[in-house]
Amino acid sequence: MNSNMEKPYVVGIDIGGTNTVFGIVDARGTIIASSSIKTSGYPTVEEYADEVCKSLLPLIIANGGVDKIRGIGIGAPNGNYYTGTIEFAPNLPWKGILPLAAMFEERLGIPTALTNDANAAAIGEMTYGAARGMKDFIMITLGTGVGSGIVINGQMVYGHDGFAGELGHVIARRDGRLCGCGRKGCLETYCSATGVARTAREFLAARTDASLLRNIPAENITSKDVYDAADIGLDNPGGRGAVREAIEYILAAQDKWEKIVASYEQAGQGDRQ
Repeated sequence: MNSNMEKPYVVGIDIGGTNTVFGIVDARGTIIASSSIKTSGYPTVEEYADEVCKSLLPLIIANGGVDKIRGIGIGAPNGNYYTGTIEFAPNLPWKGILPLAAMFEERLGIPTALTNDANAAAIGEMTYGAARGMKDFIMITLGTGVGSGIVINGQMVYGHDGFAGELGHVIARRDGRLCGCGRKGCLETYCSATGVARTAREFLAARTDASLLRNIPAENITSKDVYDAADIGLDNPGGRGAVREAIEYILAAQDKWEKIVASYEQAGQGDRQ
């Protein structure tokens, strides 16, 4: 019998800085079952792996057991495809080199592969999603951090050490915000979900404009709150102006706004709206 028929499912695990989502998927990419846990709250990575396996095992048993699972694929920040390890991930609570693929394989007895989460997303889109048929593209993921997966000529670009194309840690502003990686001004400190929330808090502190976000304690503001406020604002008078002001604030932080204004004024277009 064809091995794909004997083992028709795979397990996918997506590890993020906030949540870990996992599920059972068939060969067509259909999600058969899924669940999630919070990523933080576990003192050691071993305890975290135990909890994921504890939550995942009932899903596996309900769908035919371990014998029906062909393999496990893990997408994780700073995941190294070559070694199956997570290496010095700034947005995870455990530091150093974490042999996570080996941990899951040992606990569940299922072959396990691990890669960078954005690379996993790129492969998924190339196989089942918006990038089907594409041979050259970049997948950018936004969450606790900013990830990127680069595909050239139909092949994932890993680089010699497994960490090629980390756009989230390109310096966007010299001496800018401190990043979890230890450097300053990384793109993800501005463009990630946490970066967007941080910009909103700075915006509220620096200005007195009315905002729906002022109804939320500053320390509790999330990127979803910012999105929801902008979404409501666009449907109300002045909403687009509010969005424009947010863009102005970000550009001003990068010392670009005044240059843009000056170029418009030189062209005889002094209206900043």
